[in-house]
Amino acid sequence: MKKFYNSALARGLLWQLIGTLIGAGLVTGIRALMGLEALGRFGFSEPAWVFGGLVGTLAFLGGNGVVSDWIKWARGIPTHDHHEDPPGWEKFINVSLDHKVIGIQYTLTAIIVLGLGGTFAMIFRTELAASGLQFLNGTQYNTMMGLHGIVMIVAILLGIAGMMNYLVPLLIGAADMAFPRLNAFSFWITIPAAIWLVSSLFLGGFDTGWTGYPPLSARAPVGMQMFFLAVFVVGWSSILGGLNLLATVARMRARGMTSFRLPIFVWASIATSLISLTATQLIGLSFQMVMFQRLFGMGFFDPAKGGNPVLFQHLFWFYSHPAVYVFILPGLGIISELLPVFVRKPLFGYRWVAMSSLGIALVGFLVWAHHMFTSGMNEYLRVPFMYSTLLVAVPTGVKFFSWVATLWGGKITVPTPMLFVLGGIVVFLMGGLTGPPNATVSTDLHLHDTYFIVGHFHDTMFGGFIFPFFAAIYYWFPKATGRRMNEFLGKVHFWLMTPAFLVMTFGMMRIGLLGMRRRISDYDAALGFDTTHLVLTVAGFLIFTSVLVFVYNLFRSMKKGEAAAGNLWNSRSPEWLVPSPMPAHNYDRPFEVVGEPYDYGLPGSKFVEFAKDK
Repeated sequence: MKKFYNSALARGLLWQLIGTLIGAGLVTGIRALMGLEALGRFGFSEPAWVFGGLVGTLAFLGGNGVVSDWIKWARGIPTHDHHEDPPGWEKFINVSLDHKVIGIQYTLTAIIVLGLGGTFAMIFRTELAASGLQFLNGTQYNTMMGLHGIVMIVAILLGIAGMMNYLVPLLIGAADMAFPRLNAFSFWITIPAAIWLVSSLFLGGFDTGWTGYPPLSARAPVGMQMFFLAVFVVGWSSILGGLNLLATVARMRARGMTSFRLPIFVWASIATSLISLTATQLIGLSFQMVMFQRLFGMGFFDPAKGGNPVLFQHLFWFYSHPAVYVFILPGLGIISELLPVFVRKPLFGYRWVAMSSLGIALVGFLVWAHHMFTSGMNEYLRVPFMYSTLLVAVPTGVKFFSWVATLWGGKITVPTPMLFVLGGIVVFLMGGLTGPPNATVSTDLHLHDTYFIVGHFHDTMFGGFIFPFFAAIYYWFPKATGRRMNEFLGKVHFWLMTPAFLVMTFGMMRIGLLGMRRRISDYDAALGFDTTHLVLTVAGFLIFTSVLVFVYNLFRSMKKGEAAAGNLWNSRSPEWLVPSPMPAHNYDRPFEVVGEPYDYGLPGSKFVEFAKDK
């Protein structure tokens, strides 16, 4: 425990607490001097909690040392590299500039946050197992449901950052990210944000769901403000991370790695980072405007003051629909990356697949208002957004055709990573096929507020991110640790999760078609949905159990896993051509790209050539 107490994480948490108390106390004192209400239902007043949260976040970043090098640089004091991290687990709770350590920090944090979001789901899913209120009231249910949604979204963003941080420099032959200190800052700023997000549960919760729509969000308890603050802070991580990745790919590729020799995952990461860099500001702005409306009485979304609540939806969805592609593009890149390895064939239509990622990112900016067909927006906007939404199926379809053509006639092997790749393709296909009914105005008007949307969205997120995320962990775990995860437990994980998930989402879509509304805590027993909801709850717990099997396998394999030396998967990718785990600066010898990345099965083909090999 001494190592934990002396860690950057512990120091940051202590300073966050101190900073929060100082910030909140300062506002409380000022309000008392001005004759305003100094205290509130949850101890401090709402302005005190918000300002205290901001000061606490800055105090965390100062206390854990992630900004120390910048301060030293500004003072003219020399700084050191921070890449030679101490061995053992303590390096993951301290500040490191090694992109591999930061990638693992992101990934482990994502797994913890995924578990938390899944726990919220199990709580409100148990409430729905039978009609009538069992143990949650309406506000508690809404808070659990809203926290499940936004916590899972934050977890996905962390998981994506983890994959991109760990893999992209390895795949392009770089020693690290372009801005290592900014990379560390981008991770550590998410920790206080996650704390504020969870704190909303204890500060009255919120009844708006994960979208935070006004006017409900303008009059929700203080927990709503902590929700807004958390998402605003996480947005900085996405923006800075996107900037860093684009600079890395633009300036640090190995010799010979031209644009159309980049691995597909790198193309997916480029598209993801373009969205993160250019669109994240919009969700931050929309939440900030509601915060200011609550704190200062501004009327941005208050019709009584000339505001328009529909404006919030435009700002919110202009980010939040492209964000769907932020969630899935890296996962689709993982599928395209791993499929040729286990099929032993070249990836079919490489250039088309690469360009389809940019196509999805571009068209993704033109489809946001299909979330608003039922909102009361101007009717003349419906048809253009319907067509643009249907258009996004074209670049997505390119990926599916590539995967099917790659599989056709291949010498397929199915270790655990390949199982999750195939599962991701099937589940994401279900999400894709159920998308067009939500894109066309006539059907969306009937389906929009039903459980059909819940099933469709879970298919898209699980197929586009969760399955590929697990595939990536099983595949690159030996590279990170030098040990292999247990294959039997990996298959138990897959075969528990996949059938249960399909049952759950098909059941959701079925009752949605029959009229079951989403975001409600109770339903009429006369509708006959009790049995289906009980099945959905059992399926949810099976999924949760399968993830516990994965977590057990993950931590068990770190110490007791089978040693995995050499090129375990017989991959052409450069990171598998050097010993595992990777050295601090990745490649001791530079390499040059001399061929195509996915020419599996072609005699004499070579992707990279190390300096000593020439």
